Amino acid sequence: MQLSQSCLSLLVATVLTGGTLVSCTPSPTNSGNDSQKPVTVTLVSYAVTQSAYEKIIPKFVEEWQQKTGQKVTFEQSYGGSGSQTRAVIDGLEADVVALALALDTKKIEQAGLIQPGWEKEAPNDSIVHKSVVAFVPRDANIKINKWSDLAKDNIKVITANPKTSGGARWNFLALWGSVTQAGGSEQAAQTFVEKVFKNAPVLPRDARESSDVFFKQGQGNVLINYENEMILANQKGENLAYTVPTDYNISIDNPVAVVDANVDKKGTRKVAEAFVQFLFTPEAQREFAKVGFRPVEPTIVKEFESKFPQIKNLFTVQDLGGWDQVQKQFFDDGGLFDKILTKAGKS
Repeated sequence: MQLSQSCLSLLVATVLTGGTLVSCTPSPTNSGNDSQKPVTVTLVSYAVTQSAYEKIIPKFVEEWQQKTGQKVTFEQSYGGSGSQTRAVIDGLEADVVALALALDTKKIEQAGLIQPGWEKEAPNDSIVHKSVVAFVPRDANIKINKWSDLAKDNIKVITANPKTSGGARWNFLALWGSVTQAGGSEQAAQTFVEKVFKNAPVLPRDARESSDVFFKQGQGNVLINYENEMILANQKGENLAYTVPTDYNISIDNPVAVVDANVDKKGTRKVAEAFVQFLFTPEAQREFAKVGFRPVEPTIVKEFESKFPQIKNLFTVQDLGGWDQVQKQFFDDGGLFDKILTKAGKS
């Protein structure tokens, strides 16, 4: 049995990034009409989405074969969003990328693999599902319900370093926006964030390491995490208590995009674009909602509204100036986050 070149690339990249690889298949050998040849699509996503895609992909495969008569096989790679982004840029031939934040997708665009304007090629500006920030207290003695509680002297927050973790940037922006979106000044926001990071015992490299530091090493007494991760963990039997701050919270928007250079080279554009569109259907959106993602399709939003606490003031990255401005203002070398770390004694 001979593996396709894309499968070999996927295997190597997944091993290097520490992700999970499933469904590598032999290269198709059928001849005849190209539209009837079996086709392989490579999906590259971040780890926590796997539970949903395991349900969604078979539904799409069945629907596509019924509509077109063509058999589709998926190669899938799951890992940290930043690591997956680098793998695609370095040669992992993804047809579709579903990453944790648009900034990662934009990096692939800047590498020349995705054409500008990808946000407008799918519904909802290509945001396929959402989440919000949640607090996980160490035990019942830790009373924390709102953002300002994180600045108390007895609170030791565990969050990843936004300089090394794309996902941790959501945490930082949520902290910042909890002040500025409530009418506070940028100086007040900086003072608040400095206090939070000053009391952080350690800044792990990424979200996975943050969880290990908190749960396995016992450091800190409040973990900043995502609502969807807590829902999924509890579905798997963890029984974790968590709080979603509902006064102000950030909309953690997760995009999906077709990787233009790869689908054009491989001849998979038609099926890849159809798969992306399928992700916005009620059938697929329901699977995302089941594992804790906030859906974007209106009928599924209504179906699951009792599952997700309503946020009174839900702000977005666009409310903070958009990713380009946010990156330059906060996360570039010499940016505001570096200054906050210096003042907090963490640099």
